[in-house]
Amino acid sequence: MPSPSMDALPLPLALLAITAATTTTVPPRDTTTPTVVALDMAPDSFDDQYRGCGRAMAKALPALNSSELRRGGHWAEGWALATAEWRVRTSPVSPLSPAQAVALLAYTAPVPLHQTFNAAVREAGRSGQEYRDNFHFKTLHFLLTGAVAALRDAQGQKCHRVFRGVSGVRFEARRGHTVRFGHFASASLRNESSWSFGTDTAFQVWTCQGASIREFSFFPYEDEVLIPPF
Repeated sequence: MPSPSMDALPLPLALLAITAATTTTVPPRDTTTPTVVALDMAPDSFDDQYRGCGRAMAKALPALNSSELRRGGHWAEGWALATAEWRVRTSPVSPLSPAQAVALLAYTAPVPLHQTFNAAVREAGRSGQEYRDNFHFKTLHFLLTGAVAALRDAQGQKCHRVFRGVSGVRFEARRGHTVRFGHFASASLRNESSWSFGTDTAFQVWTCQGASIREFSFFPYEDEVLIPPF
């Protein structure tokens, strides 16, 4: 199993605008007062890229996934929906393995998997014990990390200008400070597509680590780009 990477890594994205300072045009938000959260480098985030241990992790994956699926919950629900969806969509020219494609579909499935998963990702890097004993999304994290890397290679390692809307939270950061999301973050190539996810915080991001997952999303019309936590 990989050990959590505890060193701060270079910021993979340029945070161009936040909330009131944004240059992104957004529709008026509702009057509910959002929670204020300070953006930082998310020091407890599990951001491993599996360098040097990818083969070992891949070998352990079938047994690991079976164990995590037996726990039930959102991972089992998302995996079942995604497996059925991929059987319909399977393409012989996909740059991803079937498991990676299913993982992306599960992440974007209409279940709360992405929320519970990302909350766990933000804590799993606290220690090796935290990752080993309490992080029950090891399969999903490994597959998503590999899928984003494979898609970036297939897409020519492009950088993307993307938009991300958040509801219920107003993120704040000081100008000039280095910050990151600290979890897998969904964004859209189209500004208007991000509005449905919220306008309490509107991000405009330049990312060279994210990849377009349009062909592997339950909602391809969103033109989604998935940004990894590292």
